[in-house]
Amino acid sequence: MNPRKASERRQQMKSTADAEADARVKADETALTASRRTSLSLAAAHRAFWRHPSPWMIGGTLLVLSTWRVVRGDWRMSDAWAPLILLALFPIIEWLIHVFVLHSKPRKVAGLSLDTLLARKHREHHADPRDVALVYIPWKTLIWVIIGYNTIAVLAFPRVGQALTFMTAVAWTGLLYEWSHYLIHSDYQPRSRAYKAIWRNHRLHHYKNEHYWFTVTTTGSADRLMGTYPDPSMVRTSPTAKSLHSTT
Repeated sequence: MNPRKASERRQQMKSTADAEADARVKADETALTASRRTSLSLAAAHRAFWRHPSPWMIGGTLLVLSTWRVVRGDWRMSDAWAPLILLALFPIIEWLIHVFVLHSKPRKVAGLSLDTLLARKHREHHADPRDVALVYIPWKTLIWVIIGYNTIAVLAFPRVGQALTFMTAVAWTGLLYEWSHYLIHSDYQPRSRAYKAIWRNHRLHHYKNEHYWFTVTTTGSADRLMGTYPDPSMVRTSPTAKSLHSTT
């Protein structure tokens, strides 16, 4: 076969496979949510986002840290390196937390059952992705996360100002994660090309196969690096996407 025609045929087959994958994901979601789906504007989504505890907890932390950082002063160029590293590594951090914390299996160690609140709530989230309350980080866990990372940062950095810059950056990324995850699971319809990609990526994780597409705020970044960004048409629809760790 002519190389050009062969290339065109491969491209046509790929486009067909992508279209079929899109149709399957859309059909799965429609069947699951038909009775509850309503239209939602971005402004309405923003108002609804703030009706839950975690945005206020993270937002309040961000306000306190930002104010403290401005009052503290002592600005230096070295303040920038930690936030820049955080920004570069955030997709990988997000992937690791999703895989090893949120998808961790209940287990017994020395006769004790270990099953974190985060993992339990995430299993509930997979069982009903349309339950908005389950989209957010559990507030009981978030309290300890906020206390823990701020305490470690103050002790780890050589200057309080440098620690505050990093702590503020962490709060910003936390709020971005919560907003992105909420918006994906809300009734707001994606419009921009970038958001459509993120929206589709996360729906593939929930409705196609829970073993792939782990990133939330980006698409094809850490998943490509970790080998969890396959061609959807080559992945079977998982029977356990809604019941994590089930055998059926």
